[in-house]
This record gives sequence, C-alpha cells and structure tokens, in this order.
Amino acid sequence: MNWQEKLEQFKRDNPELPDGPDTIDEPQPSPALSQPRVDIIMERKGRAGKTATIITGWVLDDAQLQNIASALQKKLGTGGSARGGDILIQGDRRADVHKLLTEMGYKSRVI
Repeated sequence: MNWQEKLEQFKRDNPELPDGPDTIDEPQPSPALSQPRVDIIMERKGRAGKTATIITGWVLDDAQLQNIASALQKKLGTGGSARGGDILIQGDRRADVHKLLTEMGYKSRVI
C-alpha cells in the first residue's frame, strides 16, 4: 500500500477532519503587529508628588489594554491601572516598561 492509498483510507476512517487548506482558518494578526508605537512618559502632576509612568497611544480595546496592564504589573511587581486608553504604572519605571513592551512585541519610545 503506497502513501496515497494510506491517505485515502485515513480520510475514510476520519470523516470529521477537514479536507484541505481551504477549510483552515486564516491566522489573525497579533495585536502587537497592528499597534502603532506607544509613548512612555513619567508624570508627577496631580499625584501629590508621587511619580507615575504613563503609557499612551494605544489603539486597542479596553479588555486587551487591561490584559497588557496586568501583565506589566505582575512582571514589574508594582501597582497600576488601565483606563481611558492609557496604562498607568506606579513609580518611575520607564526603562523597565520599555524593555518589557519590546519583549512583548510592541513598539515604544521613552519621552
């Protein structure tokens, strides 16, 4: 029995499998690939003198933004939030955030 006969027999034995490449879903682009560059800013205004790192320029929905903020907070071991299209990380963590975002596949710059 050659490989073509074995393949036909396998297809007959497993009818629930897709027939070919036309039935395979196209891979969805990663959010990081469609995301333009984000800016990382250090800010003290309106925070009683406490420093915060703000990441602005996101074009993602709130759920994706919350997931990214949560991952950054866990990796940095610090508090923060995601609201209004921005991510806030407590403390001056600009270099650390830049490094982590690059590792996650996002383009960023420190201002």
